[in-house]
Amino acid sequence: MMQALTRRRFIRISATAAGLGPLSLGRPARAEAAPVTWRGMMLGAVATMEIHDDDRRRAELLISLACAEARRLERLFSLYLDDSALVELNRKGILIDPAAEMVDLLSISQHYSTLTGGVFDVTVQPLWDLYARHFAQDDANPAGPEAAEVQTALARIGSGRMSISRDRIVMPRGMAVTLNGIAQGYVTDKVVDLLRAHGIARSLVDMGEARAIGSRPDGRPWDIGIADPDIADRTQTVLPIVDRAVSTSGGYGFRFDSKARFNHLFDPRTGGCALHHRSVTTVSRSATAADALSTAFSLMQEDEIRSLLPRVDIDRVHLIDEAGKSVELVA
Repeated sequence: MMQALTRRRFIRISATAAGLGPLSLGRPARAEAAPVTWRGMMLGAVATMEIHDDDRRRAELLISLACAEARRLERLFSLYLDDSALVELNRKGILIDPAAEMVDLLSISQHYSTLTGGVFDVTVQPLWDLYARHFAQDDANPAGPEAAEVQTALARIGSGRMSISRDRIVMPRGMAVTLNGIAQGYVTDKVVDLLRAHGIARSLVDMGEARAIGSRPDGRPWDIGIADPDIADRTQTVLPIVDRAVSTSGGYGFRFDSKARFNHLFDPRTGGCALHHRSVTTVSRSATAADALSTAFSLMQEDEIRSLLPRVDIDRVHLIDEAGKSVELVA
């Protein structure tokens, strides 16, 4: 189990990184050092980086820069920080002069909503709120919320109803956004972009979703484990990855009830939860795409996923079905 940094320690690292300038990152000629690794928390999940560089001090500075950038983005996208831009949007229904990254990510989210016929939708937060309130009751009906309550929540969903521009983001009253199905991938991609811009060619970044930069220094692929959905801390299979991102979604990540009928993956078409697969893993050049589409594919039957693969940036999909059988789909 990876030990997370404390919040105070993480903020100190980020604050130090904010003062770094490009001259701090000059590359002196020296033999290749051992990789520099970092472990902490980001967007409510364990995050890691393994940086390979000729100069250890330079790698440490790059990790600090990457932490600062990831923390900056977290303050935009997090549902868990009371002063984040996303929390403000959900509270007020409007953001004036939003950050460019917020506009970018919400626009990308609308794109994936269109591609998936509305299956991927970042405005499903009203369903989360409904199920959380329902199952917090001591005498909660194990069959879930009443149908009328689900329909009321569904009436507040539809990312196409959001107005997104560089000047403002506006959404109807009662709508609420969660970026938990895409933000980790987006932050991972942004960190990778930063590292590449400073010449890093072989490293591994995981801000909740994993993305490899190139291969390992010895030329071998990176090994990315897929969790066993039934046994905690056990790896079901390992994927060899070179210069690709991997994302896994599964209802086992959070369950509202002891019988596992209701989980955090909500279907915006029905108000129900993902039950088609125990887990869905996607491989892509983009961690953003892998993240969003592992979420969407969790709500689709296998034939729906197959029909969509030629139109999305996904190399392959690894499914674990309800019987525990693995199925590999290749684009």
